[in-house]
Amino acid sequence: MTLHSINSPADLKKISREALPALADQLRQFILDSVSKTGGHLSSNLGTVELAIALHYVFDTPQDRVVWDVGHQSYPHKILTGRREQMSSLRQLNGLSGFPRRTESEYDAFGTGHSSTSISAAMGMARAFQTKGEKQVAVAVIGDSAMTGGMAFEAMNNAGVYDDLPLVVILNDNDMSISSAVGALNRHLARLLSGNIYSATKKGIDSVLSIAPPLREFAKRLEDHAKGMVSPSTIFQEFGFNYFGPIDGHDLDALIPMLQNVRRLALEGRGPQFLHVVTRKGQGYELAEADPILYHGPSKFNPEEGVKKSLAPANKTFTQVFGEWLCDMAHADPLLIGITPAMSEGSGLVEFGKNFPKRYYDVGIAEQHAVTFAAGMACEGMKPVVAIYSTFLQRAYDQLIHDVAIQDLPVLFALDRAGLVGADGATHAGAYDISFLRCIPNMLVLTPADEAECRDLLTTAFHQPHPSAVRYPRGAGVGAIPSKELRTLPLGKGEVRRKSTAPAGNRIAILAFGTLLYPALEVAEQLNATVVNMRFVKPLDVDLLKSLANDHDCFVSIEDGVIQGGAGSACLEALSAMGINKPFLQLGLPDVFVEHGDYKLLMSNCGLDSAGIAKSITQRFPMAIAPIPVMAGK
Repeated sequence: MTLHSINSPADLKKISREALPALADQLRQFILDSVSKTGGHLSSNLGTVELAIALHYVFDTPQDRVVWDVGHQSYPHKILTGRREQMSSLRQLNGLSGFPRRTESEYDAFGTGHSSTSISAAMGMARAFQTKGEKQVAVAVIGDSAMTGGMAFEAMNNAGVYDDLPLVVILNDNDMSISSAVGALNRHLARLLSGNIYSATKKGIDSVLSIAPPLREFAKRLEDHAKGMVSPSTIFQEFGFNYFGPIDGHDLDALIPMLQNVRRLALEGRGPQFLHVVTRKGQGYELAEADPILYHGPSKFNPEEGVKKSLAPANKTFTQVFGEWLCDMAHADPLLIGITPAMSEGSGLVEFGKNFPKRYYDVGIAEQHAVTFAAGMACEGMKPVVAIYSTFLQRAYDQLIHDVAIQDLPVLFALDRAGLVGADGATHAGAYDISFLRCIPNMLVLTPADEAECRDLLTTAFHQPHPSAVRYPRGAGVGAIPSKELRTLPLGKGEVRRKSTAPAGNRIAILAFGTLLYPALEVAEQLNATVVNMRFVKPLDVDLLKSLANDHDCFVSIEDGVIQGGAGSACLEALSAMGINKPFLQLGLPDVFVEHGDYKLLMSNCGLDSAGIAKSITQRFPMAIAPIPVMAGK
């Protein structure tokens, strides 16, 4: 039987155990061929091939629930559960998501675009099974990096209370080499620890020793010592889990018996089980094994040649501008501290980490800790800069309010990936930051229009004695060359970039926030409108709004965030507070979760390209459109 004959786990279970390694080779090659044509996450998925096969071979999916955390390691799972032929549409509009989605397949038990959530979700499922009297098992597959998230430990702390919980946690440890302990001896001991003989013997000994507590305590210490010889830690046992491993996650002869045993123990009410497997990112593809970071999420490439290290783009990306600014500002101010929650490469902190190692902190996937850690630094006079994706800041909203804003601490948040992010979809879109930030007292919110302004506004925000956020999108801008100086701009002041020459009664003022300034300028040439680069959502340039209201007949706000509570809403509130009532059109992201797809196509579908903006304005204000006057002699 070949991979192309497997359309469900039921088909997989028909294969003999001896044939599974050959199937793993086929699946790994299919993933490599597929992702090289579409782009997507590669290294992590090459590392979970055997694990996905073993899980669906042993567990009764979809009745047994499998929650993948982080979700970008679930491609083998998707292929084995009937979505092989759809892989050509991966991360494209109306195609397969790059993450598990409950609406996509009954085998996707839980949507996991972010990390550290799987144990909580799987525990909830396990308790639901028990409440309904159903004999099922919930499995959480969590990566070692995701285990740095505090939520994972909160869940384990809670799960350990229930000594009959049908929960299995699988730690997919792919950040360490397979040590000498992971071999035939360790496999034998781990299998023994999870087998019937050990469980029955332990239960009997516990019963006998219960009448002699000192002997029982001695036996417990001896057992922990013996298991500790082949296990990296007993911390998971202290949480109330039965811990087994580590075992080689690419060895199906080790994986399958172990999974069979832990599933049986979970079904028998022996409490939550914890299996530690060691895998290798990029397994089976030498180029990815050698550089798993480069192959983490590549674009299309030729597998024979490998990913070509891209030449520097014609225009700098906003992330590059931030990274260069951070190093320059660190040279200028010895109090600057750089902090990131496990996004050093993505947020542009690599060079800063090399140049200022004592002022650089990667705190792991722990956004809440990152923000409060920065607050503590600020309390002692340091000037922390937290580099974080917009979507990940959502996870630390409580800390943002209570630990930073209420205390009015000067923490600068550099919000990368603001707005839509294309192929990563709704879970990674920075659609809500303007709305959830501007309602917080003491908070400043800045929206640079291009790369040059990004550098200037980062400098401006850094020098403020208040918490601030500078939001900027993924990718490159229009090519505006940043100054080599560390310049500041007037706080809370926008600029008029184009002035309408239309007659009174036909004058439109377009209020642009962020990079949508440039399509707004294109539209303004067609409609003879005024265009304002607002720059600041908070503090808003109220004086400029009042001045515009004196000689303009209607307003349009444009932003790459949600309309509800966004920058346009801030403008409306300001005008209302001044008693000004003018026709007002708000353009921004719609009140839906925008799915994955090509960024330009998504922006077009949301009406936020120049054509869509022009269409919305002309439909709303058909009588306010005047042609640009033709000058004499032209």
